[in-house]
Amino acid sequence: MQSFIKVLSAILFAGLFPIVAAAQKTDKLLSDLLRKNPELFGPILQDPAKYDVQIIYTQINRDPQNRPVFRSYYYRYDRKRYFYPASTVKFPAVLLSLEKINELKAKYPALTPNTPMLTDSAYARQTAADKDPSSASGLPSVAHYAKKIFLVSSNEAFNRLYEFIGQCDFNNRLQQKGYRDTRMLHRLSVSMTADQNRHTNPVRFVENGQTIYAQPAQVCAESFTPDSSIRRGAGFMRNDSLIRQPFDFTEKNAFALGDQQEMLRAVMFPEAVPAKRRFNLTTDDYRFLYQYMSQLPRETTYPNYGADTSLHDSSGKFFMFGDNKGKIPQNIRIFNKIGGAYGYLLDNAYIVDFDKGVEFMLSAVIYCNSDGIFNDDKYDYNTIGYPFLANLGRVVYDYDVKRKRPERPDLRKFMVTYDKQQ
Repeated sequence: MQSFIKVLSAILFAGLFPIVAAAQKTDKLLSDLLRKNPELFGPILQDPAKYDVQIIYTQINRDPQNRPVFRSYYYRYDRKRYFYPASTVKFPAVLLSLEKINELKAKYPALTPNTPMLTDSAYARQTAADKDPSSASGLPSVAHYAKKIFLVSSNEAFNRLYEFIGQCDFNNRLQQKGYRDTRMLHRLSVSMTADQNRHTNPVRFVENGQTIYAQPAQVCAESFTPDSSIRRGAGFMRNDSLIRQPFDFTEKNAFALGDQQEMLRAVMFPEAVPAKRRFNLTTDDYRFLYQYMSQLPRETTYPNYGADTSLHDSSGKFFMFGDNKGKIPQNIRIFNKIGGAYGYLLDNAYIVDFDKGVEFMLSAVIYCNSDGIFNDDKYDYNTIGYPFLANLGRVVYDYDVKRKRPERPDLRKFMVTYDKQQ
């Protein structure tokens, strides 16, 4: 027994035995980039655990055939460290909805992402949706919901796609593709129990008064909640009362940062990821995604967001531009999905500069809740979150512009036509 203890101690001392602390990954490159800019990141660097920061920066080099080669760098990355993913969960909702349409087309060939999708109600707290005045037809559809998700991060649009996919399929399909640190458990911005979120609405796809496909109400009998509880903060507001105990995130959505960037890579570079991690998408689907993931509100016809003065270019682009209301230069395009809720602020992006031949991926989350109280509407997005993500994007961009590339990338694949050309 004593010999075993000695051997075990030697292994631990040598750092060869996996311990909990080793789960967090930090690379020197990212750490140095932050430390070289103390005027931008000083408070975060002094106490990064307080801000729950995680970053993944992925360099992209091209070979002579323009094939991408990736190298990722991490800062405090821990795939098991929970953060609330907010609206970033809408990205897989779009992908799985498009995939489901493609699979249904084998039996219902008239079905497309633009076919009007009418949602009915059949269970407690469910609501129906049979109109959408912001679309060209005045009717909702998978494609129009997807546009609203990428352009203004519509919660209702996510909820309708969640209902179309169904909770079991949402989770099982992602897990089968290898996104195992992800859980989709609830709709957004509606108060529902876990049981009510397991139940999803009946849906009909109708064209010219004819039903092309009808999906009955569904209920997910499987459980996707984690084995152990997840609690954060010092308290939370319930109605007008402060409850002085940690807030329970156990039955909330989860979407690890690594899964987020891997999923983005599967969409932007499907040929460069294993087949099992890809989504069943058509060429038209990819063009649609590249357009609306990078299109700005002022460039959009339906919905007509150009008339909304509260929507700036940076409304959905936190990296590089999230701390200002100016126009994003035309040579820079950001293909991304942002999120912000419960004090967590996130962006998951593929960023290109067509003029300079620059491309890279960047994903990050920061916790902006200095008082530790949830649901009090006192989050530090403006003072901490937006400046951090904007500065991080600019610092990484400046570094990536200057680094030597073996080949200049051919980025024409990502040059798309927008609704309104500026």
